Amino acid sequence: MKGALFIGGPTATGKSELAADVARDIDAEIVSADAFQIYRGLDLLTAKPDASTLGKAPHHLIGTMPLHQEMNAEKYRRAASRAVNEINSRSRLALVVGGSGLYIKALTHGLAALPEADLKLREQLNAMSLDELRSQLTELDPEAARNIDTKNRRRLVRALEICLLTGKRASEVVAGVGDSGRPGSTIPATGVFVFRDREELYARINQRVEAMFEQGVIEEVRAAGAMGSTASQVIGLRQIRELLNGQMSLSQCIAEIQQATRRYAKRQLTWLRRQTNFLPLNLSLLTHNEAKILLRMLSERRKVSGVRATG
Repeated sequence: MKGALFIGGPTATGKSELAADVARDIDAEIVSADAFQIYRGLDLLTAKPDASTLGKAPHHLIGTMPLHQEMNAEKYRRAASRAVNEINSRSRLALVVGGSGLYIKALTHGLAALPEADLKLREQLNAMSLDELRSQLTELDPEAARNIDTKNRRRLVRALEICLLTGKRASEVVAGVGDSGRPGSTIPATGVFVFRDREELYARINQRVEAMFEQGVIEEVRAAGAMGSTASQVIGLRQIRELLNGQMSLSQCIAEIQQATRRYAKRQLTWLRRQTNFLPLNLSLLTHNEAKILLRMLSERRKVSGVRATG
């Protein structure tokens, strides 16, 4: 599988708009690598690209799954691989764009074989408090404890489950290259990770959260209905539900979502820097046009190398 350029980066960097402009200029198509934008609904809360951005180039894996359906890195890998192959069959380059690091790595390196859930062990872990889960994970796998959202019970339980079932650190197992049994299922890892200076990025995050509320995110969440455990992890969902239930004020809700999003952006950037060899691109130091020129140059090199590799 050839002919893909990765554009990764934290939320609110402006990568969706930048990628859409580049895709329009070079006749490419975009494959989303966002764990939550793949769901239908919650368009505001997941910061899906607006209609204007989506209209600049074909987009794939945005709004394609119902909220009740579960998603994971392996399901994403299969769907995104198909999308990239279809785009290449039209002699077009695929731009894989997003900030879900594990999804990106699933495409570039494949996935390690993970143990199936053990119902008895999971029942025991689910009976533990968050503090107990955090403490045990810190003892067994300090790296996983640093990188996982320690308020996310589902992810804490799964990380501990992997540690206990394999006798290895979950961070090592998940990061392992285990895709040798699926030849041709990975994509050469050519790409950039875009970022901004911290103060500018945090200001953009704060402004975007405020804009979500101005545009009606409360009504969007009210109308969303039931959803599966994956979609229920969308940042801000819990806070808005508590707001609707009268458990917090509007100002507190906005402030908590801003803080949670800033923390998420920090984790995304740390992961991408450690786990990829993508070229760093600081958008705080470039105009939009300068960034487009650099990405167009990289995309042309990616297309040429893809043709050579497959020809």
